[in-house]
Amino acid sequence: MTKKLNSGTLCVQGGWQPKKGESRVLPIYQSTTFKYETSEQMARLFDLEDSGYFYSRLQNPTVDAVGAKINALEGGVGAVMTSSGQAANFYAILNICQSGDHFVSATTIYGGTYNLFAVTMKKMGIEVTFVDADAPAEEIEKAFRPNTKALFGETISNPGAAVLDLEKFATIAHKNGVPFIVDNTFATPINCRPIEWGADIVTHSTTKYMDGHASAVGGVIVDSGKFDWTKYPDKFPGLCTPDDSYHGVTYTERFGLEGAFITKATAQLMRDFGAIQSPQNAFLLNLGLESLHVRMARHCENGLAVAKFLKSDDRIAWVTYPSLEGDKYYDLAQKYMPQGTCGVVSFGVKGGREMAERFMGNLKIAAIETHVADARTCCLHPASATHRQMNEDELVAAGISGDLVRLSCGIENADDLIEDIKQALDALN
Repeated sequence: MTKKLNSGTLCVQGGWQPKKGESRVLPIYQSTTFKYETSEQMARLFDLEDSGYFYSRLQNPTVDAVGAKINALEGGVGAVMTSSGQAANFYAILNICQSGDHFVSATTIYGGTYNLFAVTMKKMGIEVTFVDADAPAEEIEKAFRPNTKALFGETISNPGAAVLDLEKFATIAHKNGVPFIVDNTFATPINCRPIEWGADIVTHSTTKYMDGHASAVGGVIVDSGKFDWTKYPDKFPGLCTPDDSYHGVTYTERFGLEGAFITKATAQLMRDFGAIQSPQNAFLLNLGLESLHVRMARHCENGLAVAKFLKSDDRIAWVTYPSLEGDKYYDLAQKYMPQGTCGVVSFGVKGGREMAERFMGNLKIAAIETHVADARTCCLHPASATHRQMNEDELVAAGISGDLVRLSCGIENADDLIEDIKQALDALN
């Protein structure tokens, strides 16, 4: 499928391309293993000399077809599907970092990712320094060390809805000889394609807008193929020197810049960790992707309508929504996401944390859930849920106040959503 097609067409037609007599709908290859006629054929697969399938822990035709669709949407050269968004971010970092290495990340990221970076990866000997994404480039660069291997951020932060200056981050990363990795979950490639702004690697929790129906957990890593690992062979030995665990293959030599990163992630990390997306989940995800371009427009429409209402109500202390004129991140949103951002609105209810929790309990349409970016409207109090592992200083650095409510606007009628919010506020009196 050509990348010249518009994103809406790629959502529907990308990935699976049936031949004569084959299923029009993406088939589910519900098999762990695949048959071959000779041992030599199998050996060539294990030696990465032939392409094909031999075990679904590494690759599966259904899963790969969905990965190909997302890769086309993002404008990459290859993708690997994972079991979750957490697995995608973990693999993206671990594919280039090892014990003794360091990377830099924006502070304003999802709480689960923050914990993964700050706690779990630290136990593996990989350190992270968190930086204020809005700080001048010179300040951010101070966090870099000789052993720094990557710069990470989120296109739109979860839950604070801060917009990352993609060009600034890309420039900083490349000036310091490291790839820029960006989590594009909230914006999706419908509203933003980070690779076009200098990103080298893009990740997603496909559980969110891409699936869109709270039915399938998953993640994906997309490689731009543009970062030249071979310019820094000492910095990225995993890609530029022989892999003793895989017959001495040097990924950059065998697969070039466009294939090295994804091949290593598949052949090495999937082999050892096995956090593959299941064929069933990939099938469900593909159904969600077919309507992504339609749903995102409605999510954004509803998000803006709700944000405008909240801003006009004197019972609301503050509102953050990047597409709302006057928002701190409005100009960046217009630059990177002129068609819209997402459906997530962050705001504070006057009266602080207690009043915010009471307000959420009064909602009828919007459900209190851990989930976000669903066809159904939901809400969450991040400080006591997704980010409760953070201390007060970490919450402040991440832009999460005690009164913050994250409202994820679904694709219902906007008037009904606004009426639900109004009655929930009225019930506080």
